[in-house]
Amino acid sequence: MQDFSDASLALVQPPAAATQPGEKPALGAVALGLLALLVAAADADVARARLSLGLALLLLSGGALAWAWLAFGRSAPGWHPHDLWRQASTSRGTVAWATGVAFTGFYVVLYWCPWLLTNLIRALDPFSQSLRHRAADQWFLYGTFYTLAVLVLGGRALWKYRFSRYHLARTASVMFFQLGFGFLLPGLLLALQQPEYYFTYFWPLKYDYLFPGTVAQLLHGGGLGAFMVFWGVVMSFLATPVLTYFFGKRWYCAWVCGCGGLAETAGDAYRHLSDKSRQAWRWEVRLLYPILGLIILLTALLWLGASGTVPALGVVTGPLGQFYGFAIGSVFSGVIGVGFYPLMGSRVWCRFGCPMAAYLGLLQKHFSRFRISTNGGQCISCGNCSNACEMGIDVKQYAQRGEPIVRAACVGCGLCATACPRGVLNLENGPQTGRLASSAFVHADSLRIL
Repeated sequence: MQDFSDASLALVQPPAAATQPGEKPALGAVALGLLALLVAAADADVARARLSLGLALLLLSGGALAWAWLAFGRSAPGWHPHDLWRQASTSRGTVAWATGVAFTGFYVVLYWCPWLLTNLIRALDPFSQSLRHRAADQWFLYGTFYTLAVLVLGGRALWKYRFSRYHLARTASVMFFQLGFGFLLPGLLLALQQPEYYFTYFWPLKYDYLFPGTVAQLLHGGGLGAFMVFWGVVMSFLATPVLTYFFGKRWYCAWVCGCGGLAETAGDAYRHLSDKSRQAWRWEVRLLYPILGLIILLTALLWLGASGTVPALGVVTGPLGQFYGFAIGSVFSGVIGVGFYPLMGSRVWCRFGCPMAAYLGLLQKHFSRFRISTNGGQCISCGNCSNACEMGIDVKQYAQRGEPIVRAACVGCGLCATACPRGVLNLENGPQTGRLASSAFVHADSLRIL
């Protein structure tokens, strides 16, 4: 892609750069891959569907990686806006709406109409048998697609941010954790007749891991199950506060979490779409913390009911658990959280619905050494930092005043600092003393112009 970097005083902006000729074959391969995927989904013949699915994944992966290299690998390393606000695919245009409808439709089918995916599921049976020693199901199909998206579009991120060791390491980290702990290890546990367990997800995000029924089932499974319970408790109540104290919530949200991994790879092109308005922040507070309170209440009620103290609680906890699973676990995290990437940005779920983000955010804001320091005297108010923030923080407002950014929402991705042409922003893990102090700022009234 071509950047229009020439300074101009014209009121009318130039049109978005046209797709370069070299990129068109790669994008054509992606389009053919989508077509082959539809053919596989519609073909009841398992052998042909398997062939079509394999071809689809090959074309999609190869085309996307080739396009990423052509678009980012050949240009000079550095931060480039790439005309994101002037392209229909990344500025809520027709292509973005069509993409959002497709993503949303996939999640609706996945959750409530899985029989429509039967041909794709059966086509993955050999792979599932080799990994898990059992037939594929809708969740194995989803896990395969999800992991492939993180890996392939993680390759795009590696090309795009190859000039930054921090972003290379962070991208490689989310790719590793998704492939190893979010896909392969749970499958291997099933192959060994052990519970399917995701070691990178813990309460309150994976809320049922500390429900009485799940704990009892894991403990019944022997030593490994007992270790899984121990792991969940330690990670939720000991490791999370300690790691967040030293590193902020970025240790999880930007380096480990699978939801964050998808946002940082597949959702990277949409990060600028996050709403920076105060009204959006109010909705963030109204939704995020009540959801955390709801899962805390549900967990406490379930344990109270399991203790036998109040047996009648089952009348309340049953419907409440079903509501949470449907409204938050399915609709919010999947249908809206990913389906709305092209319209509301890549962190819709993390910003408005994730109880783990709320838990980590409270720790980060009040009990952490992490902050993003600013040097207000160097800020030129270009707005690159705010545009790059996927969590809806108007970073520029802090940078202009020289105020440190200590926000519960910040996931520490570091793109604001990367996008800054003046080095105003810096991610730090300093002492808590003076954490909220502004940097020295030279006011205009203090200057004498000779």
